[in-house]
Amino acid sequence: MTNPSTLYCGGVLHCPAEPSATALLVRDGRIAWLGGDADAPAADRVVELDGALVTPAFVDAHVHATDTGLVLSGLDLSSVRSSGELLASVSAFAAGRPGDAVVLGHGWDESTWVDPRLPGAVELDRAAGGRRVYLSQASIHSALVSQALLAACPEAAGVPGFDASGWLRRDAHHVVRVAAQGSVGRAQRVAAQRVALAHAASLGIAAVHECGGPQISDEEDFTGLLALSGAGLPEVYGYWGELSGAARARELGAVGAGGDLFADGALGSRTAHVSRDYVDGEGCGHGYLNAVQVRDHLVDCAAHGMQGGFHAIGDAAISTVLAGFAAAAAVLGTDRVRAARHRVEHAEIMSKRLIAGFVEYGVVASMQPAFDRLWGGAGRMYESRLGLARSLESNPMGAMHGVGVALAFGSDSPVTPLDPWGSVRAAAAHHSAAQRMSVRAAFAAHTRGGWRAVHLDNEGVLALGAPATFAVWDTPVGVERGLPVLQADDPELRGPADPTPLPVCRRTVLRGEVIYEEGIS
Repeated sequence: MTNPSTLYCGGVLHCPAEPSATALLVRDGRIAWLGGDADAPAADRVVELDGALVTPAFVDAHVHATDTGLVLSGLDLSSVRSSGELLASVSAFAAGRPGDAVVLGHGWDESTWVDPRLPGAVELDRAAGGRRVYLSQASIHSALVSQALLAACPEAAGVPGFDASGWLRRDAHHVVRVAAQGSVGRAQRVAAQRVALAHAASLGIAAVHECGGPQISDEEDFTGLLALSGAGLPEVYGYWGELSGAARARELGAVGAGGDLFADGALGSRTAHVSRDYVDGEGCGHGYLNAVQVRDHLVDCAAHGMQGGFHAIGDAAISTVLAGFAAAAAVLGTDRVRAARHRVEHAEIMSKRLIAGFVEYGVVASMQPAFDRLWGGAGRMYESRLGLARSLESNPMGAMHGVGVALAFGSDSPVTPLDPWGSVRAAAAHHSAAQRMSVRAAFAAHTRGGWRAVHLDNEGVLALGAPATFAVWDTPVGVERGLPVLQADDPELRGPADPTPLPVCRRTVLRGEVIYEEGIS
């Protein structure tokens, strides 16, 4: 018995193969018909679009769902602009909570503060009334922690990245993060995951790629999230970042052994492995893997029929990863390496040589356009870390797209917010004009690119027989060639701070099922 059919009519469809289409019929989870309203077939239900735009739904190719949900329902520090404001936020949040509670917060970014002085562990103790405090920096690669939490994790004092001030990086951060996240009970985790996925659906996102692993989450958190996939919520495609852990990734239900498998850290914490010293600190960051480990991981992935991947931000780290790809190709053959569509997350500091390596080995670049919007350009964090010239060369998605590198866009939420149209505009309005993409190409990277990254090549389009996975939008500034207008008419207003209103999601449909409808919670 077939499910009831639904006709969506009276809209504007992003459908290059049928540019005049104004209606589509959904039957059994697929698009059964496309065309004009006058020719529409009968259906069990009719949805009048009232001129709204219909596009393929978005895919966010890099998220951390539990952390996102905890931020959405907890202590969000992204707007604090001083040490005092941060302490006041902690104090207000901690008030009334049990004395044994752990205060979890996220999103502070000292590069946006006039005075970048950070509060110390003792100050955090005072603000939280003696409670344990864990506050991750925007990059999630370092954190401020209280004296009480340091005391509960004495093993952190003996590993790289420890600082008695309470600002922890590298291995020390990982130790304390595990302890802090372990304080979150199962019910709270599930609630946070549901909050994150429901929020994604409200933004026209029908699928997310969860990047988990031993240093990011635990196995219960990961498998619990996968169990929510598609159950009235966006689908979840999981990556488990454990070195040479392809067999375990498969057992956990992951689609790949990669994601946040760290080859280095992050620019915000000066732990990304770059080839030239940071201009505002000593050294070149830290590389966590060598080429032999990368090779062995890719060979292990091949043995288990799994996609692999790595987190690599700095050019030195990416160079190491590509050396490992070359070594793996010597064992497996280049064609087999390319066919796997292995991924690199972030790929922020690139060169022509490194971009050529992505092309040679068919590497998917999972990138976050909001990184440039928030931290690129003159006077921002990238310039303070790298100098202006190097900062303007970062996140070169336009150059990569131009030579055929496969792109999949995402947010790395909660590092940056879930904001798909904002990310599309950020890619089109890169601080460096040489790295800008067309809105159409950026939209494809945030929709079809995400599906292709998980080997679902026929998804992400409005086409006859394709899965009925789409979003319905109000477009305040209108539609141009099947896509919303995202940039101001005045060239002087265009750029990362463009004031043009973004589209608002009215409905999100996943394989024919409505997973979000405006006004219905």
